Amino acid sequence: MSKPLTTGKIAAACRSLPGWTFRRNALVKNFQFGSFREALSFMLQVGFEAEELNHHPEWTNVYNRVSVRLNTHDAGGRVTAQDVELAKRMQKISWVG
Repeated sequence: MSKPLTTGKIAAACRSLPGWTFRRNALVKNFQFGSFREALSFMLQVGFEAEELNHHPEWTNVYNRVSVRLNTHDAGGRVTAQDVELAKRMQKISWVG
């Protein structure tokens, strides 16, 4: 079972992750791309990172927007270091902030 992060560690992580917030026990961000093709490309690239981490996001896509919510089911639906790592990888991939 993964260990949930403290509120302080989550707040520190959010300060280093532009646009990410902590809401309802999850790291949350909305990405807006220039087109559906760009949004889909982002999701495909993140998919490979998520698979490498064996940690998969809860996300939705509507046209050029991708909404992401990260928490860990086996940590009781709370945020863990794995969520922070996936958010960092998403930030590295994203070209829209």
